[in-house]
Amino acid sequence: MLTRDQSVVTYESGLAIPDRLKRSTHRAYIILAQQMLRVYENGVGRTRRELHQSVSRVLQNQPDCPPRRVAAFCKLLDESATYIKDQRGSAAKLRQMVFRTAAPLHPLVTEADAWFEHEHMAAKLRIAEQLGMSWPDIERNLFSDVIEFHTLQEFSGYASAEDLLARYNVAQTQAALYDAVRLRVWAQQDFKLILRYAKLARLMHTIRRINPATYCFDFDGPTSVMTSSRRYGVNMAKFLPGLLSCRGWRLVAELRPPRWRGRVTLKLDSSDGLKSPVSAANNFDSDLEREFSAKWGDQPRNGWTLKNEADILHVDQKVFIPDFTLVHTSGQRVLLELVGFWTPEYIAQKLDTLKRFSQHPILLAVAESTTKNFSHLSGSETRCIIPFKRRLSVTAVTDCLMNSSQRLPAE
Repeated sequence: MLTRDQSVVTYESGLAIPDRLKRSTHRAYIILAQQMLRVYENGVGRTRRELHQSVSRVLQNQPDCPPRRVAAFCKLLDESATYIKDQRGSAAKLRQMVFRTAAPLHPLVTEADAWFEHEHMAAKLRIAEQLGMSWPDIERNLFSDVIEFHTLQEFSGYASAEDLLARYNVAQTQAALYDAVRLRVWAQQDFKLILRYAKLARLMHTIRRINPATYCFDFDGPTSVMTSSRRYGVNMAKFLPGLLSCRGWRLVAELRPPRWRGRVTLKLDSSDGLKSPVSAANNFDSDLEREFSAKWGDQPRNGWTLKNEADILHVDQKVFIPDFTLVHTSGQRVLLELVGFWTPEYIAQKLDTLKRFSQHPILLAVAESTTKNFSHLSGSETRCIIPFKRRLSVTAVTDCLMNSSQRLPAE
């Protein structure tokens, strides 16, 4: 991610507007991005400082390119680069030897005379001879432990200039979130993924159901319950790429920028055009779920429509998202959880989850080899077990719905 010094954001009418390069207004940056990529692709053996200087020259004639944008591009290109670094302190040892050898020759001058007899080029050759190295090698390694003088070893790069510009847009939006004190997301799909990415970013959550299709998530950290804090802004920035890979969401972040009176708002949604660097996740956790969903199809069966992970059950920070929700034309909603061939630890965890959320109507489709573990749940007011061998039958589910819909209350 970018640093604050590389962030480009403007504040207008209470809104935070991160810098974004658009094809309609920044078409010239396609060619510039191609040139920047070539700098790094052909830059093996050059120092980080030399590469950054070359990138600056590529952008120097662009009238709307502030220095922070240049620095941001250098940072993003460095993210895909591997540099040779001084891991064993050899540069520091070399400096000690060079300075110790050069001390008796002080002062060095460009032209020797009767008073100052040590000409600097001759002194360099003398030092190199004593150390058994060439002077160009000494110059190259003398400060190799300084980050600016790390040399490029490999550049994995970006697939295209467009990908580099897309990464820039996301990175600037992430940098704007560093000042966030509160993050709220409304979502209609991919609930499990959103919560998974929030957990990876070390964010806490509270959940509210707005309507049958929409949930509202508030994300923050432990100390936010006591005071408004920007300490979780970086975590919220880490959460953004994962959220961008999800569907059907809207985000509002409350920011408190330093040296800025009042607070501002950052608004974003899944149709804004930001391209996530995170690959879109699979909609199903197993082939069993995928095959059953494909067999059911998009059309209703006996008035029931199948929706993937469409409901969230939560108690404090404990969340359970059943595999499917069956929605009847009457409005009744029944949850369906599939339990295949799993380890004893998984079965124990699943039983604990079902116990915690025992008040909810859930159909359990259980592999015959593990049915005995769930036999004590069969016949309860909110549990109906559907055994299966290798594939879950659509008919078995619809029959169970018909037989038990009277005693399975609507969600």
